[in-house]
Amino acid sequence: MNLYVVALFKFNENYLMEAVELFQTLVRETRKEEGCLQYDLVEDKDNKGTFFMVELWESEEHHNRHNGQDHLLNFKRDVSKILESTTQVYKGTKTL
Repeated sequence: MNLYVVALFKFNENYLMEAVELFQTLVRETRKEEGCLQYDLVEDKDNKGTFFMVELWESEEHHNRHNGQDHLLNFKRDVSKILESTTQVYKGTKTL
């Protein structure tokens, strides 16, 4: 069963360029992973500095493997220094 994930990130405007650079590496490397069906970064059009990572994984197992990848661990380490607030992550399966 596919797993849908949405992660919400908020940054101070002073760190937007740095954040986008970190996201570029994360997105590029994650899209290469087995089981990754979608991995898109979306910026909120009304709230500058607010981003959503929209993910679709073949299975929860694939997502769990993703969580141990070096590129994700490095991203988490580096992005934690510039986040305005704690990242919120929502996981679910398709209802309709």
